[in-house]
Amino acid sequence: MACLSPLQLQKFQEDGFLVLEGFLSVDECEAMKQRIGEIVAEMDVPPHCRIEFSTQHEEQLRAQGSTNYFLSSGDKIRFFFEKGVLDNKGNFLVPPEKSVNKIGHALHAHDPVFRSVTHSPKVQALARSLGLQMPVVVQSMYIFKDASFLYTEPLGRVLGMWLALEDATLENGCLWFIPGSHTSGVSRRMIRAPAGSWPATSFLGAEPDWDSSLFVPTPVQKGALVLIHGEVVHKSEQNLSDHSRQAYTFHLMEATGTVWSPENWLQPTAELPFPALYT
Repeated sequence: MACLSPLQLQKFQEDGFLVLEGFLSVDECEAMKQRIGEIVAEMDVPPHCRIEFSTQHEEQLRAQGSTNYFLSSGDKIRFFFEKGVLDNKGNFLVPPEKSVNKIGHALHAHDPVFRSVTHSPKVQALARSLGLQMPVVVQSMYIFKDASFLYTEPLGRVLGMWLALEDATLENGCLWFIPGSHTSGVSRRMIRAPAGSWPATSFLGAEPDWDSSLFVPTPVQKGALVLIHGEVVHKSEQNLSDHSRQAYTFHLMEATGTVWSPENWLQPTAELPFPALYT
C-alpha cells in the first residue's frame, strides 16, 4: 500500500510536491497507454473543428464552439488537438494518434481502465495517509506531450496526482516546481463568465513575474507519481524531443467543509456529480 512516511508527509507539506517513484508497475502503465490508443482510434473530430471559416463571424463561431466544447467537457471524454494538425475542414494533416494534445476531463468516470487506476487501493491509501476525509475526483486528463505551460491557478482545496506513463526528462518536458510556493497565496485564477456572455472565461488577478531560477526540475521515471499541492507554482517546458511524454493526471478535492466556487470553469453536473474517491 502507498502510505506516506512521516518524513515524506513533512517534505510534501514543506515543498508543495512530492515524487513517489515506482508507484505504478510497467504493466499498469502499458494498460493505460493501450487503452488510450483504442480511445483515439475510435474518436470523432468535434463539430467545431469542422467549421470552415472565411468571415470574422464564422471564425468567432468556431472560437465559441471550441470554448463551449472545453467548458462542457467536465463530465465527458473529449479531445483537444495540437495546433495545425487539422485543415480548415477538420481533416487530419498528421496521423490521428499524433494529433491529440490531451483528453479530458472525465476519463476517471467513464472509462473502466482509468476508473480502476483512479480508485485503486494504493491511491485510496495515499489519500488517507494525507489525511483526506471525503475526497472527490474533480477531473482527469490524459496528456500526450505538453506544450510549455505555467500552472499557478489553484482550484481551492485541491490535490493533483500526476502519473508518468513514460519517463519524463529535461528534454521531453518534465515538471518544474518552485518549492514552498504553495504558501504564498493565490495570484490568478480562471473563472467562468455568466451564461450567454462572451468571452466565456476570464482571469481574476495578475500573474506575478516568477524568477526562473526558483524553479527546480523534477525528472521522473515511468510509473512515478508526483503529488501536487493545489497552490504550488509549477510549469512544464516545451517538449523538444522526438518522444511523447504521456501522463495521466487527476485532481482530488477534500469535500468536507468545502464549497466549490460556482465561478470555477469546471462544474459538477446532474449527470456526473464529483465521484467519491473512497469506494
